[in-house]
Amino acid sequence: MVEIIISIAAIILLTVLIVKKYNTTIALLFCGIILLAAAVILGHPVLDTETSTGFVLLDIFKNIETAFLSQLGNIGLTLMTLMGYSTYMTYIGANDKTVQIMLKPLGKIKSKYILVPIIFLLGNLLSLVVPSASSLGVLLMATLFPILTRVGMSPLTAAGIIATTATIMPTPLGADNVIAAETFGMTILDYVGKHAAISIPSILLMAIAHYLWQKYCDKKDEAKGTAFKTELKGLREDLPPIVYALLPVLPLILVIVINLGFPSLKVGLVTITFISLIVSIICEAFRRKDIAKVTQDVQEFFKGMGTGLASVVSIMVAATVFVNGLKALGIVDMLMDSANGLKGAGIIMMLAFSGITFIIGLISGNGLSVFYATVGLIPSVAAAASVSPAMIALPMQMIANLVRSISPVAAVIVIVASSTGATPVQLVKRTSVPIIVGTISCLVLSFVLLF
Repeated sequence: MVEIIISIAAIILLTVLIVKKYNTTIALLFCGIILLAAAVILGHPVLDTETSTGFVLLDIFKNIETAFLSQLGNIGLTLMTLMGYSTYMTYIGANDKTVQIMLKPLGKIKSKYILVPIIFLLGNLLSLVVPSASSLGVLLMATLFPILTRVGMSPLTAAGIIATTATIMPTPLGADNVIAAETFGMTILDYVGKHAAISIPSILLMAIAHYLWQKYCDKKDEAKGTAFKTELKGLREDLPPIVYALLPVLPLILVIVINLGFPSLKVGLVTITFISLIVSIICEAFRRKDIAKVTQDVQEFFKGMGTGLASVVSIMVAATVFVNGLKALGIVDMLMDSANGLKGAGIIMMLAFSGITFIIGLISGNGLSVFYATVGLIPSVAAAASVSPAMIALPMQMIANLVRSISPVAAVIVIVASSTGATPVQLVKRTSVPIIVGTISCLVLSFVLLF
C-alpha cells in the first residue's frame, strides 16, 4: 500500500512539473530518483546482484548509468543520426528545396476551399521532411501562408491547417516510431505498417473535417471582417539544385527499397542514414567545388546528433530511470496482476494510457513526454492484458502528436498564432474539430484493427 501511495505521489509530482514547464528530462530523472530511493528505504532491490555496486544507495546512481548505457545503444544512436541528418539537410538548403518544389503547383489552384484538404495532406507529407511541428509551422507560415491568403483563403483557415500538419504521418524515421518498434521487438516497417493502417484513414477523415469546419467558421466570421497583419520571411535565396529535393527523403526511400526489394539484407537505420549522408556530401562537393568548406559543413551533422542526445535520448534515459523506480516498487507487477484475467483489460488500458496522454498534452502542450515516459511499461502491461503492445501504444502515441494542435501553450500553436496576429485560443478553435475527429478515429481504428 505504501508503494502505491509513493508511486501516485511521484506521478502527480511529475505531472505538475511537466505542466509548469519544468525541463521534462530533469523532472523524469528527479521523480525516478525519488522512486528508487523510496524502494531502497522500503527494502526493495533496485538492481540485480550482478549489476549492483554492493551498496544500495550507490545502486540508485548506478541505475542512471545502466539507463544511459542501454539507451545509447542502437535506439539512441539511430535517433541521434536521424536528427543529425535532418540538421544537415536544413543547413545545406535541401529541406527548403523540397518544400519549394512541393508548393509550386499550389499557385495554379484558384478555389480556396478545394485547397483546404489538399494543403492539409501536403503538409502531412512535408512532415516527413521536417518532423518538428514548430519548425514545419515556421516554414509553412513563411512560404505557404502568403500563397493561401493570396488566393482568398482567410488567415485563420490557413493558420488552422498549418498548425495541424505535423501530427500522425507514418514514417520509419520518426523518433517515436523508432522507440516503440525497438521497445516492442518489432521491425520498424512492421510497426509503421500498423501505424499507417490507423493513421492514414484518420488523416483523410481529418482532411474532410478541416474542409467542413473551416468553411463553417469562415461563414460565421465573415460579418466580423477579421484581418491579421503578418511579417513573414520567405525561403532562403541560395537554394541548391533540384536534385537536392530528394536528399531529405533519401533515407526513407532506402528503407523502403531495401526492406521490400532486398529483404535478405540486414541494414539498419544508422547504416542507411550514413549512406545518405555520404551521398549528400558528394553532392555538396560537386556543387561547392570547395572540399575544405564541405568537410567543415559536415560538422552540422554532428551538432544535430548532439541536439538529438539533448532533446530526445536524454528524455529516454530519464524515462527509463523513472520506469525502473516504478518497477523497483513493484508497481509494474501490480499492474500486470490487475490486468490478468480482467475482462476488457486491453480496452481499459488503451483508454487509460491515451486519456492521461491527452490531458497532460492538452495542459502542457507536449504529449510525447508522457509517451516516452511510459513506453517501457507497455510490453508487460499488454502481455498481462493479453493484447498487442501496439494496441496500447499506437493510440497513445497518435494522441500525443494530435493533442499539441489544440493546446494553447504548444509551441506550434503559439508560433502560428503570433505569426498571424491571432490569439492561441482563436487558432485552437480552428484546429479543435479536425483534431477531435482524428483522436476518435485513432481510438476506434486501434480497437477494430488491433484488438
